[in-house]
Amino acid sequence: MSLLCVRVKKAKLHGPPDKFNAYVTLKVQNVKSTTITVRGNQPCWEQDFMFEISNLESDLVVELWNKGLIWDTMIGTALIPLDTVHQSDEEGPGEWTALDSEVLMKEDQICGTTNPTAHQVLLDTRFELPFDIPEDEAQYWTSKLERINTMQIHDEYPLPGEVPGRRKPSMPPQCCSWSYFGWSDQQTNDDHDSAVDDRDSDYRSETGNRPPPFHNASQTNSSVHQYPIGRRAQHQSPCRESDSVQSYDLDYREMRANSPLGSSHFDSSGNLSPVSSQLSSEVEDRHHPESRPPGNTGAPLRSEASKSFEDEELEKEVNGLPEAGANKDLEDSSITFPKPTLKNCDNTNQSITRLFDDGPLPCSPSKVRWLKAYNKVRVKLHESQEQDGDPSKYPWAKPGANTPFGIDSMPDLHKRRPIPLVSELVSSIIQSRKAGLTHSLATRTSLKDEELKNHVYKKTLQALIYPISCTTPHKFEVWTATTPTYCYECEGLLWGIARQGMRCTECGVKVHEKCQELLNADCLQRAAEKSSKTGAEDRTQHIIMAMKDRMKIRERNKPEIFEEIRKVFVISKTLHAQHMKSIKQSVLDGTSKWSAKITITVVSAQGLQAKDRTGSSDPYVTIQVGKTKRRTKTIYGNLNPVWEEKFSFECHNSSDRIKLRVWDEDDDIKSRVKLRLKRESDDFLGQTIIEVRTLSGEMDVWYNLEKRTDKSAVSGAIRLQISVEIEGEEKVAPYHVQYTCLHENMFHFSTDIEGGGMVKIPAAQGDDAWKVYFDELQQDIVDEFAMRYGVEAIYQAMTHFSCLSSKYMLSGVPAVMSTLLANINAFYAHPTASTNVSAPARFAASNFGRDRFVKLLDQLHNSLRIDLSMYRNNFPASNKARLNDLKSTVDLLTSITFFRMKVLELPSPPRAANVVRDCVKACLNSTYEYIFNNCLELFNRQFQPAVQEPEQEKKKKKKKKEKAEGEAEDGEEEDEVEEEEEEEEEEEEKKEESQPEEQGPSIQNLDFWPKLITLIVSIIEEDKNSYTPIINQFPQELNVGKVSAEVMWTLFAQDMKYALEAPATFCIRRVHFYAEHEKHKLCRSADYMNLHFKVKWLYNEYVKELPTFTDAVPEYSAWFLQFVLAWLAENEEVSMDFMSGALERDKREGFQQTSEHVLFSSSVVDIFTQLNQSFEIIKKLDCPDPAVVAQYNRRFAKTITKVLLQYCAVLAKSFPSYCEKEKIPCVLMNNIQQMRVLLEKMFESMGAKQLDTEAASILNDLQVKLSTVLDNFSVMFAKSFQNRINSCMRQMAELLYQMKGPPNHSTAEAEADAMLRPLMEFLDGNLSIFADVCEKTVLKRILKDLWKIVLGSLEKTVVLPQSNDSLGAQLLTAAKGLSNLKGGAEAKTLTHKQCIIIDAGLETIKQYFHAGGNGLKKAFVEKSPELASLRYALSLYSQSTDALIKTFVTTQHSQVHDGMGIRITGSEKIKPDRGSGVEKPIGEAVLQIDMLLGKERKISIRVIAVNDMKWQTSGMFRPFVEVSMVGPFLADKKRKFTTKSKTNSWTAKFNETFQFTLGKESPDCYELQVAVKDYCFGRADRVVGMAVVQLRDVADRRSCVCWCPLGPRIKTDETGMTVMRILSQRTADEVAKEFVKLKSEIRPAEEGR
Repeated sequence: MSLLCVRVKKAKLHGPPDKFNAYVTLKVQNVKSTTITVRGNQPCWEQDFMFEISNLESDLVVELWNKGLIWDTMIGTALIPLDTVHQSDEEGPGEWTALDSEVLMKEDQICGTTNPTAHQVLLDTRFELPFDIPEDEAQYWTSKLERINTMQIHDEYPLPGEVPGRRKPSMPPQCCSWSYFGWSDQQTNDDHDSAVDDRDSDYRSETGNRPPPFHNASQTNSSVHQYPIGRRAQHQSPCRESDSVQSYDLDYREMRANSPLGSSHFDSSGNLSPVSSQLSSEVEDRHHPESRPPGNTGAPLRSEASKSFEDEELEKEVNGLPEAGANKDLEDSSITFPKPTLKNCDNTNQSITRLFDDGPLPCSPSKVRWLKAYNKVRVKLHESQEQDGDPSKYPWAKPGANTPFGIDSMPDLHKRRPIPLVSELVSSIIQSRKAGLTHSLATRTSLKDEELKNHVYKKTLQALIYPISCTTPHKFEVWTATTPTYCYECEGLLWGIARQGMRCTECGVKVHEKCQELLNADCLQRAAEKSSKTGAEDRTQHIIMAMKDRMKIRERNKPEIFEEIRKVFVISKTLHAQHMKSIKQSVLDGTSKWSAKITITVVSAQGLQAKDRTGSSDPYVTIQVGKTKRRTKTIYGNLNPVWEEKFSFECHNSSDRIKLRVWDEDDDIKSRVKLRLKRESDDFLGQTIIEVRTLSGEMDVWYNLEKRTDKSAVSGAIRLQISVEIEGEEKVAPYHVQYTCLHENMFHFSTDIEGGGMVKIPAAQGDDAWKVYFDELQQDIVDEFAMRYGVEAIYQAMTHFSCLSSKYMLSGVPAVMSTLLANINAFYAHPTASTNVSAPARFAASNFGRDRFVKLLDQLHNSLRIDLSMYRNNFPASNKARLNDLKSTVDLLTSITFFRMKVLELPSPPRAANVVRDCVKACLNSTYEYIFNNCLELFNRQFQPAVQEPEQEKKKKKKKKEKAEGEAEDGEEEDEVEEEEEEEEEEEEKKEESQPEEQGPSIQNLDFWPKLITLIVSIIEEDKNSYTPIINQFPQELNVGKVSAEVMWTLFAQDMKYALEAPATFCIRRVHFYAEHEKHKLCRSADYMNLHFKVKWLYNEYVKELPTFTDAVPEYSAWFLQFVLAWLAENEEVSMDFMSGALERDKREGFQQTSEHVLFSSSVVDIFTQLNQSFEIIKKLDCPDPAVVAQYNRRFAKTITKVLLQYCAVLAKSFPSYCEKEKIPCVLMNNIQQMRVLLEKMFESMGAKQLDTEAASILNDLQVKLSTVLDNFSVMFAKSFQNRINSCMRQMAELLYQMKGPPNHSTAEAEADAMLRPLMEFLDGNLSIFADVCEKTVLKRILKDLWKIVLGSLEKTVVLPQSNDSLGAQLLTAAKGLSNLKGGAEAKTLTHKQCIIIDAGLETIKQYFHAGGNGLKKAFVEKSPELASLRYALSLYSQSTDALIKTFVTTQHSQVHDGMGIRITGSEKIKPDRGSGVEKPIGEAVLQIDMLLGKERKISIRVIAVNDMKWQTSGMFRPFVEVSMVGPFLADKKRKFTTKSKTNSWTAKFNETFQFTLGKESPDCYELQVAVKDYCFGRADRVVGMAVVQLRDVADRRSCVCWCPLGPRIKTDETGMTVMRILSQRTADEVAKEFVKLKSEIRPAEEGR
């Protein structure tokens, strides 16, 4: 064996620091170790690991991993051959190792790495000696290693596999199972739980026994990669050395057993200590120089190695172990070296000889020589050990200390820095722990110690043949002392003149009356002893005969007790009879032939009472054995004194007592008086009375100090080291150890032999029921033994608890253990009136051993955690008894926590509730993983009974029927072919059935997830209904059902999320699953919706109310977002198709109303029914995430918009064709209005104000668009009545024109009614229909449009009539005085009377459309622009021509080019830039305007030029300029001037001046109009262009030049047009006719270029 040490120092990683959370894994020979995880691209670990190496041809695999949320990714790996690792005893700086990304495999073994990476790791690898050994031993082994390294150890011969009878090594390489570092053979070979128990421990009590073989939480060797592949051997061979030789290794186990004696380290129990003692090599050299290896060892070894390899040398190797009897102190320890009996050694020699005769040597000759030399030295050392067997002379013994430590002693060990060792765990650990802690915790060495069992057997017979419980009581009577006499019990004076005390008539003992109950010695035996000593032979014989009779009666009445003892210790009847005879004789002899040497060391005391005024005491101890009395020195002012004083006594009476009393030394007057009166001058601090018969062997015991009287104030305990050497008896184990042997053997007999492995739980009741451990017979045996030999009841309880720990998983045992531990806790944790010592101090004084019991509880705690982590398997819900055991197991765990908290008083032990919660979570994690990996199988087994066979039979029947029909048509040849096809199909079906169903999720379908949810629900329900009522010890902290729901949901959510969101191939629970659902679309969106509903139900039913998720927004809705949106997209297509179908169906039915009470057709109802159904599905998803709901609503709002707008678009196409009908247009408009109403309701149901802003905006826009569609339909429907309304208006005009005469307001209303009769008849006939058919909103819209049409038609037909010609032609005709204004009719102008009639008619129309509040609102009617326009036109009829012209000039500011482009300069020499806002100018007129606004109010106009005229003509072009002044009060003034024409000049300069005289109005009411015309002889002049200059623009300038762009015509607004229409009807007014003509001129369209 070689010891490989690896120190993982640090690494350099290529990448950003936040990318890495790395750890290193080391693998060698099936052993694996993992460092902690460290973040950053330069992680530093500085962790050491050690491995035992048996094959130097293997390799060390180094892997660097990056910790992930779900799985870890490998950063790089390296392969280090072990034959390249150097040997060193000191740590080095290490070497940087480059990492590769891939490994090369050969025959399932790693043979190399490839693909280098940029990552490096710093490792220090070396072979070195084990740590913590003395310097001389280190030099010894260093020399050996150097010597063997120089040999050719790699030239080994091949081992032929065909050698018969050859044994293979039974133990794989292990790192923790070597005795060199202090693990005993018992633990390394048998303890399958110790490694994992220490590793899993959430809390390790400071026992100080041995260093933990695994890291705790701060040193993470606890990752999942830690579990090795190998399997630890379950059993070891009888002879360890033969295994070592046969395995051809230099195993460190054998090295430890036979290394120089100076290197051995034993603890108090005989176990190898975990670390070396504090002795340095200097101390060893000083005390035992002979134990060191000689300095010239190397030469003899080399010379010895040259000898031939013979069987004699092998025999020495086999027998090289020290014999078991070499150290008697190790007999009772947990280490028992195998005895090399002749039989075993012979067999070993034969097997070794056979091995080497059958083939070549098992290893290289150099290694064989090394083995020979090494074992020769070992044999010599063993011989020297046998010659001097005193263990105290060994180098490892503690100087100055007693070698035989007491049962509670502990050597002073100094721990070095622990190095993490990697241990191999047993893969089948659960199987080996089914009953309990079968190895480390319950290692009952007494079952195999025959010598101890034989001694305990005799002691048990002695205790039972004449039991204390049946001893003869004293016969006390009142007695008067004649001389000063002292009490036998308390040694106090028997006070009084007479009748001072009590005296036994049989044995003569004298005591106080109060002390007679304390005297418990047997009267008969005491009398016999006294008589034999005083020579009263007759009396002695009489008493002996009485005792004989008593023993005969006992043997006759209780033969079953002695038979039970015989069976327990497996003693033959003959031998049993002999022992019974000798035991009886020893009882009869009593103490007459009994003598013993008793050595008592008063070590220390603690928790004493304070008797002095200073709050302290000055304690000392008195010890009395028989008549001999000794005292210790006084320790002043100390309540926890340490004496360390040894006293020796000789005792010749087995019934004697050791009376130990503690006193407080006083030296005052009070103490002197007390000394005179009571012989006790000092204060009493406590006493303990020890029966000599209860002493045996070496004992290190704590005794509680007891009261002497009821008035005594006593507390504390005292520690004694007692050694008893009984004459004629060899040194044996203490009685506590003997009791342990008896109890363990009794338990083994009743459980494993009689009970067949089942623990017999006695039926006991009462407060002391926990003290009953066996059936009545066996209980009597252990109780009598304990009573006889002074074993405390608490020691019995702790011993039984230790025994039960080996069977703690059996039914009913946890309840017993829980009760037992609870009472043990109460004993130590609750102070009594006799002592106020702290609980840890009381427990430290336990004779059972503090560290032993703490270790027991620690490992039991870990085992309970492991079992609770699999509570579903260990405690099935279907087994009521096991459920009760589960409850008891939790109680036991709670008791352990209470023990740690109250007895050990540890600062922060893990709370039982937290431990159980962690265990429950661990079980649920494994349960979930199991049901995930076996989902379909479990679901089919539990929830689907076998229904498949009948279905398959039905399919076969169908096929047979089809083929039977085919047989009627086809011939016999086809039948044969069909039979062959049937056989092929059956074979294919069988193949399909034989193929295992895929267990994991699939992209083909979603069947896996609902089944998984079903299994999860069954688990949660089982935990909720079965386990929660059982594990109810922590109602406020732990609810198994809720924890189950939380864990299951968390794991399910993790897998579900990755299944639905991950874009590529990934691994869920080790099941590869390709999650590109959206890409492949192999599953329907409806399937995802159904799965969504199931997930929602699972969350709402079990998870929603859990505290962890109460305030959190669940994520499950986000997983399904894309699939719900896809479903909504599909639903949109369905809705569109449904809308089309509903509309077509409605068309076929003629858009009939759905019922009498509604005014819309069925298509609207159908469309919104389908939309509401879709939304109800979304609503039922009950999405808790507002962001996801917002996306749902936005997508669904788009669907609503698309469907409704498409419906409107279809109706809009066909609506004009329905306008001629009366009801259908109204129904269609009602449909649109009903859509708006239903849309508003849907808006409310979708959340209204809480709705997402984008979705709300979409729906609001849709509402606006629907309103627009309704408006358009209403306008379209109203315009269908335009012609009929115009006809009515013409009739009204004819009636109006016939009404002549002076105005009369009294008759105006009647005349208005007469005029309105055609219109009212039309409106009455239609509006009554509309009122019945239309919705109120629709009706109002129609009324509004009819109102606009009626008033517009009234204005254009009656007030301002128009011809069919254009307005310009119409006005021009009027200006020329033509009378053909209305189709040849005479032009009509309204008189004042007619205007009054029209005004009265307007009031009637207003009231009609208002309809008493049922129609249009008065506000709308009054403020309608149509009414204002009509009234304005009527108001203009009454104005004069000058007023109308003034109105025109003051309101029309944009007549040419929208008033843009005119530039004004100071003179004509200043030419301005081209004016902006003028498109396609046809020329530019340049005018100089001089304002002469004096009394005469004149204006001078000089026409300078006209530039760049755009004019196209075939003849001569003779342009001239016509300048006109427009404004009021110019009838008697010159209004127009004309320049001379210029021939063929497109840029003509005129330079002519004209002068105008203004009227009495301000210049703002006047404008100058310039018209450029082409002069034509014999026909009308044609307009080239015109411009208008408002005098208000130049009024502030006295003189200026205007550059005016020319336009083709004059443009006016409605006011201007109204003025012109009115003036055009005044044919008799020359000014009006001239004005209309001037403003109506226009450039011919065919001219210009």
